[in-house]
Amino acid sequence: MKLARTKQYNFGWLVVFPLIDVVFLLIFFTLLSSNFILQPGVAVSAPATPFLLGAQRNPQIISITSGAVPAIYFRDQKTSLEGLGPLLDAAKRENRSIIIKADRQTPYELVVAVTSTALEHGITSVSLAGALPK
Repeated sequence: MKLARTKQYNFGWLVVFPLIDVVFLLIFFTLLSSNFILQPGVAVSAPATPFLLGAQRNPQIISITSGAVPAIYFRDQKTSLEGLGPLLDAAKRENRSIIIKADRQTPYELVVAVTSTALEHGITSVSLAGALPK
């Protein structure tokens, strides 16, 4: 005697689960293999140089923009040259290096003044950032 089911089951939709799994794995590996480098600070157009800094561990960024009135940014907050000193004292306690990112048209005197201020406040590692030549 042959028994017949009263309800028919369709298992064709189970093929979708491995396909979704493969898609999620592809997205996961794509995100892991891509290069996510977030550079803190204000965007500036740095001068070109063939000599670039190596990887720095958790640096502090001082950005100097050019213009009619150049601006200094430390920890993404606008500050003056006089107000930079107390902020650098706090950075010294954290024992972090300083990278100065200055725009191409920034007056050289201002870059030297910021560098001198950092050195005067006990920062031992002060570097100037540049861009790769095109």
